[in-house]
Amino acid sequence: MEFSLLHLTGIFFYIGLFAVGGGLVAATFMKQALVDQYALISAEKFYSMLAISESTPGPIGINMATYIGTELYGPLGGIVCTAAEVLPSLIIIMIIARFFMKFNSHPLVKGAFSALRPATSGLVLVALLPVFFMTLINTSAFSASHSIPDLFVWKSWIFYAISLVVLFKTKLHPIVIIALGAVFGILFC
Repeated sequence: MEFSLLHLTGIFFYIGLFAVGGGLVAATFMKQALVDQYALISAEKFYSMLAISESTPGPIGINMATYIGTELYGPLGGIVCTAAEVLPSLIIIMIIARFFMKFNSHPLVKGAFSALRPATSGLVLVALLPVFFMTLINTSAFSASHSIPDLFVWKSWIFYAISLVVLFKTKLHPIVIIALGAVFGILFC
């Protein structure tokens, strides 16, 4: 089956419309569609793209749309996929802004926002776990007869632990830790 830019645009429009909760939720939808369903890119390549998108300035979902669109269809694909990812949010925000002041104290609106908070947290967690697992667990050790310590990517665990300590015990800006993580990943992984 030939996979067209129009089809990819539709996927990113769908993701932009339903990815309530930010970029990691959008990344989950992207993985389901582009890796699991259509096999346009490998899981390894997807997670590399996700790591780069998290490390670069801007929203993760939009960075991913740009990166994937460019990877599959060149600069035009990057522009079109980015626009498709952003357009639903832009339309919805314009509609909400028009009517929100009239309805923000309505019990149904308050109830909807109360329900969205835990649902969004769950979606972010679902997106986070595969990245966490691929980064810190040596998946190749599952198939071979290795010992328990071989199951862990120790240099990643050490960097992760140091990053947490630095993040919570110093006033170092998180962007510095993200940049150091990118350098660590390039040099040691």
